[in-house]
Amino acid sequence: MSCYLAFRYHHQVAVSSFPSCKPSFPNPSFFSTISQTKTLTLDALPFRHGPTLRHVHTPPLPPPPDGRIDRESFTRSFDLAALRVPAAECSSLERRLRGHLLNWPRVRNVARVPGDDLDPELKKLMRSSEGDGGDRLRSLAKRVDGESDGDEEHRLSPVLYREKLVKDFNCRGFLNFRNLAKMSRPKKKKNSLKNGKEEGLEVKRGVGKNDFYAVEVVGDGGAGEEEDMSGLLGVGFGPGRWRGPTRLLLLDELFAKKGADELPKAVKAVLEGCATREKLSVVELVQCHLTLFYDYWQMNELLEALLPEDMVVPTGFETVGHIAHLNLKDEHLPYKNLIAQVVLDKNKPKIQTVVNKMDPIHNEYRTMQLEVLAGNHSLVTTVIENGYRFQVDLATVYWNSRLGSERIRLVDCFTGSDVICDVFSGVGPIAISAAKKVKHVYANDLNPIAVDYLERNVVLNKLEKKVQVFNMDGRRFISTVFARQNHYPITQVVMNLPNDAVEFLDVFQGILGSKLKKDNCHLPKIHIYGFSKAENPEFDFHERINKVLCDKVIEIDMHRVRLVAPGKWMLCGSFILPPSIAFAD
Repeated sequence: MSCYLAFRYHHQVAVSSFPSCKPSFPNPSFFSTISQTKTLTLDALPFRHGPTLRHVHTPPLPPPPDGRIDRESFTRSFDLAALRVPAAECSSLERRLRGHLLNWPRVRNVARVPGDDLDPELKKLMRSSEGDGGDRLRSLAKRVDGESDGDEEHRLSPVLYREKLVKDFNCRGFLNFRNLAKMSRPKKKKNSLKNGKEEGLEVKRGVGKNDFYAVEVVGDGGAGEEEDMSGLLGVGFGPGRWRGPTRLLLLDELFAKKGADELPKAVKAVLEGCATREKLSVVELVQCHLTLFYDYWQMNELLEALLPEDMVVPTGFETVGHIAHLNLKDEHLPYKNLIAQVVLDKNKPKIQTVVNKMDPIHNEYRTMQLEVLAGNHSLVTTVIENGYRFQVDLATVYWNSRLGSERIRLVDCFTGSDVICDVFSGVGPIAISAAKKVKHVYANDLNPIAVDYLERNVVLNKLEKKVQVFNMDGRRFISTVFARQNHYPITQVVMNLPNDAVEFLDVFQGILGSKLKKDNCHLPKIHIYGFSKAENPEFDFHERINKVLCDKVIEIDMHRVRLVAPGKWMLCGSFILPPSIAFAD
């Protein structure tokens, strides 16, 4: 039998059924609570599903009046318990205790704090980077006192010791000679940060807080403050001085501020088993502070905390190069600078500019009125799509990244012998993508700035010999290209202007005329885009095409591209131009 729970903070949880056998929860009273009532709040449940900004009881954050975000107000601290274990046994223990560890998103279960590694100077003296170094330290102390450490090689004179090493020379070569080994090995690249020095400051590698969180041990004052676990886990787990590097295994927050006797039986069994096999020399239960910073929280979590509770959080945006293009609703406009700053912070360095569309597209060039909300004010960017590079200026040309999959589908319909006529090409996403595959491309756009970027993109992708650029009205371009198609007869026509493309179909009336014989002429295939708000958008778009052509085209392949608005579909209709229209008087 399965258990179904519906979680939402500050709301009640409906419990429909529970398994007949009890899972291994630390607190058995949890099941008695379940048997008494079937509605629980999330605060009453003894387990969590990761941290939230409202995890601790803090007043709701007021919206900043100037649009600036106080990052310190998003810092949250949590009390946790952790097991300090030797670094050598940390990985195996983490795998065995996985179900009882913290397991929070973007927070590692293994933490490092200042003092968990050996002193660098002592490590150099020991000539070893692993282990506790006890034998080396004892041997070093005996040599300082003038005593023999039991090593035959070190009792030999320098001359005899050198001769013995020569006799033991093997495939490992100079590794037996410490000084020669250093000279024979390649020098490692020095990194100022890894070596612990950067601009005169001492920095410990892997220690301290990162961009997301920081772990700090509470009351770590030496052996006098360590908790004695010898009664629980044996004599080997008593308090004592640590020798060698250690790590912290962060336990689930259920065990915060609890003693060793309150640990789950599974954790005790794992530790006792390791102690029995002499794989774990010492373990310590410590209390920690886990601090989560502003960079830890996701974009939707920050917006949920900043925006009013009854407001829908905007989470989606279109990416054009380094620009994030928002389309905010009227209710979001008072918080537009705040939303833009969060989007910029959580998507750096890919996103450097955040803009919002102010008005719908109504001009003939299909350009949008954009407002820069955050970041730099440059709207000129480079977009990489399907391996091709396109330079775009969003302030003066049209670009829609959401049509990338549609452009791939359309280009896949072309063959190597096709000649493409792109009537409304813009900066050339279809024309340039098709030019790599087809025989020749005629590309046109009415916007002179778009044509300028089209020519740049053709050169940028090294397709000057296969793309011919025009700057004309759509009807004039179609008439001109079909009138001069001697060397490259057109086989495919693309009309990607969804708002007005259907109105240009009348130019195909008699487009081939009597100059070409009907028997030797290849009729072009037309791919036309449009919008429809009808209940049956395919039928509506089909009827509009027949109405403009003044003929009935029976076979039109309809494809739904995307839902641009509630109840408004963008469609693509593909059909072969009928002879009755192409050769009409």
